Amino acid sequence: MNLKKRLILANASTVVIPMIVTVFIALAVLFVVGKLSTHDISFENYQKLSQIKFELINSEAGILQRTPEVVEQESFQKHLQERLAEINGELMMLKQDKVIFSSRNFSKIDVAKCLEAGNLQGGRELVVIGDVSYTVELINLKFKDGSQGSVSLLAPVDRSVANLTSFLVLIGVTFVLTFMLSNIVVSYQFSRSIITPLQNLQRAAAEISRGNLDHPIVEEGDQEIQALCRDLELMRIKLKDSVYTQLKYEDNRKMLISSISHDLKTPVTSIQGYVEGILDGIANTPDKRERYLKTISFKAHQVDQMIDDLLLYAKLDLNQIPFDFERTDIEEYLKLCVIESEPELENSQIQISFHNELREKQQHVLLDRERMKRVIMNILDNSRKYMSKDRGEIKILLRDTAASLIIELRDNGSGISEEDLPYIFDRFYRSDAARSKGSGLGLAIAKHIIEGHNGRVWAVSHGEEGVSIMISLSKS
Repeated sequence: MNLKKRLILANASTVVIPMIVTVFIALAVLFVVGKLSTHDISFENYQKLSQIKFELINSEAGILQRTPEVVEQESFQKHLQERLAEINGELMMLKQDKVIFSSRNFSKIDVAKCLEAGNLQGGRELVVIGDVSYTVELINLKFKDGSQGSVSLLAPVDRSVANLTSFLVLIGVTFVLTFMLSNIVVSYQFSRSIITPLQNLQRAAAEISRGNLDHPIVEEGDQEIQALCRDLELMRIKLKDSVYTQLKYEDNRKMLISSISHDLKTPVTSIQGYVEGILDGIANTPDKRERYLKTISFKAHQVDQMIDDLLLYAKLDLNQIPFDFERTDIEEYLKLCVIESEPELENSQIQISFHNELREKQQHVLLDRERMKRVIMNILDNSRKYMSKDRGEIKILLRDTAASLIIELRDNGSGISEEDLPYIFDRFYRSDAARSKGSGLGLAIAKHIIEGHNGRVWAVSHGEEGVSIMISLSKS
């Protein structure tokens, strides 16, 4: 339920509930009194009482509109008696304290009681004559001859009807009390449906502020509060992921510093040792000095290559290198890569070959030619470094699927163990036996570039028969 509907229902309940309770209590009172008492206090009796009062008022108004002498006329007396007879009322006319007309025989005591009741303020005091209670309407008259007179109109009233005021007071008090009670209960329930989820949110926020990001935020309460809980839970998850990523970056940074320090220390130490050998006169012949200087140059080039790889990887990792894509015939492109790398591989006793297994000729992909060339060369160079056979062989196979092109670069080297296979594309990951063979960033750089092409790269080990690096690119 949303908060708006709950608010409407809460406000409606504070009125509807008291009304229902009041009606129920009123009916219960009427039922109980009706069973325990001989008096009838039904709605018909209340209606009857109102009718009686209305008849009396009309009768009184009719008399006042006529001259007092009309009261002595027999026709008027019968007319008035007939009207009162409709409600079982009685009539009594006096002149000079003498009864000149009455609808029934009244004793002197009855006459005195009627006069006394009629002269009281409000004129609504009940008079009991026989077994019947009457309300008395007394109309004082003054005749032309100066004599005083009066007309008493008596209407029968059940005694229980006289308790209408008390009954209405009871109903009113019942409504007020139930209204107050329902307000308290509904307000408590309404506030609890809001306050309880907010308190839980407050506790969750306190846990998050203390750094506990594992405390879940449960969706509860009305729809609006559930939406708030859901958004805060998403925020908590993202914050937790952000902290996890930050910690991971921190660990990577520490590993990066450690790996750089280790990788740079070896060639720098070699350069330092050969320089000291020249300065100390150990290289005391031209051939020895030349050999020392070539070694220093090679180690410096190795350091420079490591720094270049590190800078390139950092830029790729931060997405700071834009890609210049162009539609390229993949077969022609791979043939050029083979031609360019062939001389260096032959110097290492490695034969390279290209095999086109495309089902359709002239397949095209969107490539950054320079960046993808770096990928191919890094993979080929990696195969060359770890080639363990006297006569090495590298095959580049090109095949296609319905939506992509697959480039497989397979060598017959020493292969990669199943334990190392998932990690070879991680930066600085190398086996201990070959830590000195490069920067450890070649395959990591290749992975970044391929993913920048919306492609995918993975490795397949063939045991002692070598390894295949698989590259998947979308067709254009």
